[in-house]
Amino acid sequence: MPTSREAILAALHARLSAQLPATALRGEVLPERVPAAGLLILRDGEPGEPEVTLSPLAYHYQHRAEIEAVVQGADLDAAFDTLTASVGTALAADRTLGGLCDWVEAEAPRPVDLPVEGAASLKAAVIPVVLHYSTADPLASPT
Repeated sequence: MPTSREAILAALHARLSAQLPATALRGEVLPERVPAAGLLILRDGEPGEPEVTLSPLAYHYQHRAEIEAVVQGADLDAAFDTLTASVGTALAADRTLGGLCDWVEAEAPRPVDLPVEGAASLKAAVIPVVLHYSTADPLASPT
C-alpha cells in the first residue's frame, strides 16, 4: 500500500489525466513535441517540514508539488490561458482528491516564453500546487 504522499500525488495525476484534454505526465522530461491541447508534467515537489501534534501523533504537511504547463502553436496566449484555467477548474472540482487530502490549492502560474530554433515558440509555466494533508507516519502507509 502506498504512503499518503504517494497516494495523493497519484490521485492528483489521475485527476489531471482524466479531467483535461492536455496530456498529463508525471516526473517525465519535456518531450520533443507538445500535443495540440497542451502538456502538463506533474513534479512531486517538496513536502517541507511538517507541523507535529502529539497524542495521537500526526504530521501535518503543506506539500508543494508543481505542475509544468506547456503549450505550443499559433495563439500561445489564448491556449495557455485555456490550459491553466482548466487546471484550476479540475482542482476546484474536488479539493480533497477523494478524501485523501485535507485541501488542494493552486497558486498563480509563473509563465515564460521559450523560443525554439526552427519551430513554433513554447509558452510554459510552473503552477505551484499546495497539498495539505496529515499522516501518522511520513514513511509508512496510512492505517
